[in-house]
Amino acid sequence: MCAVQNKYCIFARKISIIMAEKETNRLSFTQQINISDYDYVLPDERIAKFPLPVRDQSKLLLYRDGVVSESIFNRLPDLLPEKSLIVFNNTRVIQARLLFTKDTGAQIEIFCLEPETPRDYALNFQSRGQCRWNCLAGNAKRWKGALKRTIIIKATEVVLTVERIQTNGRMHCVQFNWDNPVFSFADILNAAGVLPIPPYLHRNTEKSDLQTYQTVYSKIKGSVAAPTAGLHFTPKVLKKLDDKGFIREELTLHVAAGTFKPVQTTTIGEHEMHAEFISVKRSTIVSLINKTGQITAVGTTSMRTLESLYHMGAILAANPNATTGDLVIRQWTPYENRLPKITTEEALHHLLQYLDKHNREKLITSTQIMIAPGYDFHVVNNLITNFHQPKSTLLLLVSAFAKGDWKKIYDFALNNHFRFLSYGDCSLLHFSE
Repeated sequence: MCAVQNKYCIFARKISIIMAEKETNRLSFTQQINISDYDYVLPDERIAKFPLPVRDQSKLLLYRDGVVSESIFNRLPDLLPEKSLIVFNNTRVIQARLLFTKDTGAQIEIFCLEPETPRDYALNFQSRGQCRWNCLAGNAKRWKGALKRTIIIKATEVVLTVERIQTNGRMHCVQFNWDNPVFSFADILNAAGVLPIPPYLHRNTEKSDLQTYQTVYSKIKGSVAAPTAGLHFTPKVLKKLDDKGFIREELTLHVAAGTFKPVQTTTIGEHEMHAEFISVKRSTIVSLINKTGQITAVGTTSMRTLESLYHMGAILAANPNATTGDLVIRQWTPYENRLPKITTEEALHHLLQYLDKHNREKLITSTQIMIAPGYDFHVVNNLITNFHQPKSTLLLLVSAFAKGDWKKIYDFALNNHFRFLSYGDCSLLHFSE
């Protein structure tokens, strides 16, 4: 009996070692991906500088089981699997660019990225008189001392003062002060800020962008870039989804400036992902558990949030006393061999238990998740997404979801006159097991 037990123990240890090596190799494989393998030629004329007059008239590329075809976005409700649960990112783009002109004529741009004090987005936007943000600064070398600007809010003059508190690399901790506490920081941005359209559009922000660069369902202010897959939806398409019995849920991921930044390192292991604020209601997690069909993510931001939920649940499975800080998903967390292998439903139940334990209706944390070839998907079955820049982390995500078939998808789009990037056309990708 002892000999049998010993043989079993030796066999079990061997299996454990093999599985650990497999996980280590998976992490190593992903980190060693050469970004030059995810490059393609994107002519400038294929980049959509403006949206179509009617949002839902954009082209829709369909990818399923290696087959690529073409449709129109307003037909989406007829193309999704029946009983799908569709998840939208309800973030709203803020007018994050503030321009200041010094007495010398030098122009300094302050680009608000994320709140520092108070850290909560909603509380920060409600701040009166002062607040702090982490910002990028254009022409930072010319920034000496405080910057001042007089703005008009509801026919009232308000003096806005900006001081740099601390610098860490390209990031600056900036103190905003304004001399009339009647107005909130949201009022300041609405009056003085400029909507930050993507730099690859090679044009200035226009008045029309204030409407067209927001999804029709945007609600929660905080993004510095739009979740662009959602730009194609119209009230008409949303109503048709409802009429056909699809379940719609919303979550919030505030898109950071680094989302669309091309990878500039040789391998992706050297690239640092940006962290982004996420908020998910308890009721949404319940819907994910009770779904009767497939889950469709509208955009890579919804995808990254949903997949992060699985890993947060795994963290709680390993440590039921985990804090909010412990739930932050780091860049390589999904590839490391340190969390228990549990089902998606188990992970979501752990999140519900965490919320109930702390008497919360929302899960609020952040994610730095990197989804690239080698990633195992746990939550999402279908992805609605636009066409992304060469050498970008978003293109890596598409490749992972399409099991390396991104070239077939992008060649089809280029050869069939699809429009690319934020104001461009769209795709519906199905994940094959």
